Parts: sequence; structure tokens; C-alpha cells
Amino acid sequence: MSALLSIGWEPELRGLLTVIIGAVALCGSVYLLLGTNLGARLGFLVAMAGLFGWMMMMGIIWMSYGIGLKGTQPSWKPADPFTIVRDAKLLHEAGVIDGPVTVSADATYPEIAATAATALENEKWKLLPTDDQGRGQAIAAATEIIEVQSKMYAAGEYEAVAVYERGGERYPKFGDSVDFIAFLHKPHYSLVEIAPLLPQRDEPGRAPARPVVDSSQPHQYVIMIRDLGTKRQPALFITIGSAIIFLLCCLMLHRRDRILAAHLSGSSVPAKV
Repeated sequence: MSALLSIGWEPELRGLLTVIIGAVALCGSVYLLLGTNLGARLGFLVAMAGLFGWMMMMGIIWMSYGIGLKGTQPSWKPADPFTIVRDAKLLHEAGVIDGPVTVSADATYPEIAATAATALENEKWKLLPTDDQGRGQAIAAATEIIEVQSKMYAAGEYEAVAVYERGGERYPKFGDSVDFIAFLHKPHYSLVEIAPLLPQRDEPGRAPARPVVDSSQPHQYVIMIRDLGTKRQPALFITIGSAIIFLLCCLMLHRRDRILAAHLSGSSVPAKV
């Protein structure tokens, strides 16, 4: 019995009571006032029309500003079929660039990486500056792929030296600034260049040594594609569903008014709706 009583039921009871009290106090009080003035059936229709009309407007605002009930946020996902390219010379085979990285036979790995960087920029891969917010997001997503999914490196064994992006344009657009109907997107890719670091020995009482890139190992590249997520999808479903119920309630109210007008006019046949 003591073990059973130690289980906390407060979150479940609190949430259930909150929903019940909210429904009774808000929706129930409005229906009570309408029902006493218009009747049970007519008051229910008017209350339902007002409730779902308000929910439709709320869903439109949520969709417009991306607030309220949200779906999954946009994020970087591993590209398919290649996610990690082990050497800059393999970027052409992975489809990142059109032409091969041409270097001399005795070129060092830093020289190969510099040649690959030039080839990437020539083929419309944009190098992000170090203070760009998107650079940090791409590095964080690449860290998840490197350390958790592939376990290629551990923390502190590598360094992100460059981040490139390509694609992601929105259309259709009118000029350069009018894009309120640009609902379609081209694939958005990110390429994070990482370099292995030399192992450093930590000495007690001294500041950690600055990381040094290991020039005897090739640079690797993490290829990711942007998942736009479903941030506004719940609000869209709420808007569509509420609009359907709102219009049905309005149709039923309109039909009732037409029938009532026909009866008050003395006609034996109700007017067509």
C-alpha cells in the first residue's frame, strides 16, 4: 500500500480537471446563456458556429506567424545515398561536384582540401562566414552524425573547418522581395568539412593546448539535406477542420431561417434552400 501511495497522480488529475473546468466554464457558460435565450437546439448551433469560427481564425493566425500548436521543426538530415565522404578526391563520385578534384601526385592533404574548396565555390557552393547562424546549426547536426550515428570521431578529435550550402531557393516569386506565395522549394544541401586533430596531452595546472589539424590525414565531408519539417501542419489541419464545421453550422442556421421565414409568411411549402 505504501508503494502504491507513493505514485504521484497529480499531473494526470490536474490535466484532466483543467480540460473539464475549461470546457464547462468557457464553452458551457456561453451555451447556457444562448440556450436560455434561443432554446437548446438553436443555442447549440449558434454556440458551435461561434466556437469553430473562432478556432478557424485562430488557426489562420497560427499558420501566418508559425505559433501555437506546432509540428516538427526544420532540421538537417543525412543526405542519401552519400552522407560522409572520406576524401576530397571522392567528392566527384558522391555527386557533390561535377568535375574531379585535379591535383598533383605529390600534393599534401591540405593542398587537396584547398583545391576542393575552390572547386566547391566554382560550382555555386556558398561558403558560410564564421558568424553565420546557419553555420552553427549545420555543425551541430554534423556533430550528431559524426559522433552518435557513425561514431567516426569522438568529441575533441576533429574540427569543423568550413561549411558550404547550395540550393534552397523558394518559388514562385515576384521580383526579389515579394515571396508570400513561394510555397515550393528546391532541395537545400549543406556540406560540413571536418579535419582530424592531433592528439594533445593535457598537463595539470596548464591551459588546454590549442587544437592542431593533423595534416597527415585527409579532410572528410558530411553531406546533409534540409528537412523543412511540419511546423505549420497542425495549424493547417485545425483551420481546415474548423472551417468545415463552421460552414456546416452556418448552412444549418441559414436553412432554419429560410424554413422559419416560409412558415411565418403562411406558405405551406417551405422555401427552397
